[in-house]
Amino acid sequence: MKDIFEAADVGIDEFSLDGSPSSSPKITNGLISGQGVSEITYIHIHECDNFSMGIFCFPAGRTLPLHDHPGMTVLSKLLYGSVYVKAYDWVQAGTNSPRTNGLAGTVINGIFNAPCESSVLFPRSGGNIHSFTALTPCAILDVLSPPYSDDFERPSTYFFDFPIPSLPGYALLEERELKLPYDVVVNGAPYLGPPLDVGQDVC
Repeated sequence: MKDIFEAADVGIDEFSLDGSPSSSPKITNGLISGQGVSEITYIHIHECDNFSMGIFCFPAGRTLPLHDHPGMTVLSKLLYGSVYVKAYDWVQAGTNSPRTNGLAGTVINGIFNAPCESSVLFPRSGGNIHSFTALTPCAILDVLSPPYSDDFERPSTYFFDFPIPSLPGYALLEERELKLPYDVVVNGAPYLGPPLDVGQDVC
């Protein structure tokens, strides 16, 4: 289903730019200007106990640092643009409790260009720990199941990665003291797409 989504279907105009990019989202003809954001911008669509859905809009050159999704399955769809993705999985997954450091193996280290297929990651495979760097303005639709929750031991943890020259394809991951570096800003924007019809059997 997600592979038929386009930016306009979720309230984003990926093409137009009225003036220079701004930290506040620009709205034209009822759509958010994807080209008009100067910082990473998150558009919240829905959240319940079972899943959350939202869109990250990136200006070119911005990075969302390496972060994990403990105990979660994540479907991601690149709506437009080009993004560099780096993703790891823990070499020894261990228990279901979130980890803050250890040896990880590279799963993804490459560039994705829209249109492309949706990707999926799982609690212990598929690149559960990943980062995004926008090579052009781009937007990524994310569905997380279940959503982040500190109460249920699903916190969001950010990491540094230290590649091991003598062990290609592997790196040591260490938790960042700060969730986001000072130079990483994530703003919010309203969802302007069609209402999401979610039945009681889903949420």
